[in-house]
Amino acid sequence: MKQTDQKTAERILEYIGGAANVQGMIHCTTRLRFILKQDAFVQTEQLKQMPEIIAIVNSGGQFQLVIGNHVAQLYDLIQPHLHSTKTREPFSPKNLLNSLIYTISSIFSPMIGVLAGAGLLKGLLALLVALTWVDTDSGTFRILNAAGDSLFFFLPIFLGYTSARKFGCNYFVGMAIGGALIHPSILTQVNGLFEGELQSQALLQENFLGIPISYINYTSSVIPVIFATWLNAHIESVFKKILPASVANLFMPFFCLLISVPLTFLVTGPIAASISHSLANLLFSASQSHLVLAGMILGAFWQVFVIFGLHWGTVPIIINNLAVSGFDILTPLLLPAVFGQIGASIGVSLKASQKQTRALSNSAALTGVFGITEPAIYAVNLPRKWPFIFGCIGGAIGGGIIGFYQTKAYYIGLPSILSLIQYIPPQGIDYTVYAAAFGTFTSMLLAALLTLLFYREPQKASQEEETQPEVIPEEKNQQVVASTEALQETIFSPLQGKVISLPEVADEMFSSELLGKGVAIIPDSGILYSPVDGIVESFFKTKHAIGIKSDRGAELLIHVGIDTVQLNGRFFTSLVKAGQHVSQGDELLHFDIEAIRDAGYDMTTPILITNFDEYMDIFPATQDPETQVQKPLLLLV
Repeated sequence: MKQTDQKTAERILEYIGGAANVQGMIHCTTRLRFILKQDAFVQTEQLKQMPEIIAIVNSGGQFQLVIGNHVAQLYDLIQPHLHSTKTREPFSPKNLLNSLIYTISSIFSPMIGVLAGAGLLKGLLALLVALTWVDTDSGTFRILNAAGDSLFFFLPIFLGYTSARKFGCNYFVGMAIGGALIHPSILTQVNGLFEGELQSQALLQENFLGIPISYINYTSSVIPVIFATWLNAHIESVFKKILPASVANLFMPFFCLLISVPLTFLVTGPIAASISHSLANLLFSASQSHLVLAGMILGAFWQVFVIFGLHWGTVPIIINNLAVSGFDILTPLLLPAVFGQIGASIGVSLKASQKQTRALSNSAALTGVFGITEPAIYAVNLPRKWPFIFGCIGGAIGGGIIGFYQTKAYYIGLPSILSLIQYIPPQGIDYTVYAAAFGTFTSMLLAALLTLLFYREPQKASQEEETQPEVIPEEKNQQVVASTEALQETIFSPLQGKVISLPEVADEMFSSELLGKGVAIIPDSGILYSPVDGIVESFFKTKHAIGIKSDRGAELLIHVGIDTVQLNGRFFTSLVKAGQHVSQGDELLHFDIEAIRDAGYDMTTPILITNFDEYMDIFPATQDPETQVQKPLLLLV
């Protein structure tokens, strides 16, 4: 998906049951996460056919659509439709675990990207200092350090905003509470500004209306402001019932700040800070004797947690560790889990006999290097089962190695190749950084080797000649048969033109084969014919794409042109409608090739088998670079 538009957002909203079926929506780096009233209203098959959606996960009380790097754009387009809904029922999670996961993801997911970016900048600066390329007593260092540090220093303000959104109170009051916690006059009382470590000791005793105050450094803190905002939400709900609407805008924030801020400094802040320190100390104590075991467990099961959305539970723990201790022991243990799946994907690529599989695996491995593992998991490893397991085994061994050497992360970030610079200690590169690199490489190498040695592709036939279908010379009413009984179905060409492989298509969603396997045709004429006998399952409103399920079970998606959804139906004339039965050779669609090309669009038309995982393999019916209408195009075995 190169661009997102309003039509894509509207289709997603339509297929999940409309805005009235949505109780809440958030997004992380790659997923839209919906809280739905009724899962029964979701049109899952239609969602699966959308080229913008990589995978669908229903877990943790959330209906998740794996989108990829363009998730934020879709979120921004869908959100106004939800706000326009007049009635909204509060979301009540079905159990405590789902409630906790939903709360954490709601608070932290909007800022994960900028947290990772700021952490990466801090890591890069640490590397430049370690290489003596930047002096710590220079303007360059101070400006870059401020850019990387600002989010962490003022974290209570940002969390005040996201927490207020989650708990349903005034966003700016939440930010003001966070700002009060790190006000310069308060920081002066704790004798110093942020130095990367939360001070738990009360350095000066004062009183508020006769009540003693224990000042604590709340810069970079996590739990105190979340508790404070939750408390403020309850206070605000009380004043909503008391204050007349005519004065609520003025006096509600007044009373909320008047009550919430003192209560935070007197009660919730110290309690939350104590919890923060206890949690950090507990993890640190456990790490002294059990970090190898923790590394093996996280390395093995982290990607399983990601699939089910359970990984959100570690985010506040990681940030809290950084705030309290100045480092985190969990983050480095996650990197081998990522590279284990990358290694397994590489192993599939090396083992695969099909060019398309190799291209898909290589593409998935490349995106995984930079922390986006969904393509490797959903499109390569998990469908084949054993490569995913081998990736988990590699992650366990690598995690154990990193745990043994007690590598620490000093800045937050997504697990990726760039994470290594975030493991550089303040004193410079040491053996723990090399251990992280070694453990990560080991996980990738081991997963790749296990996949190469033990994974076997499904056997298509016992002999090579049986895998190659025999094409009978072209005649009237010709039929194509395979020399093996394994042949399940023949797909005939819906267009006349030049045939190219999917990796040659100038759109990653098609070339990566995430949506399905098949070929693409650059058409010579503007008539699309039915390639099979079957039912028209979907016909997009923009008329540029059609989904057909054949009578023999093949599910096809034909997408006329690249990005032609933006034409909004111009230059297309549909001849059939969804639910209609068609016969092989029936005209489905007329389109004006020249007008579409003049508008700047590529006419390459992918013909995809979207349920390809139900077949042992999919073959081109001929090696001829040109095809004619109703000439055999694909053979499904």
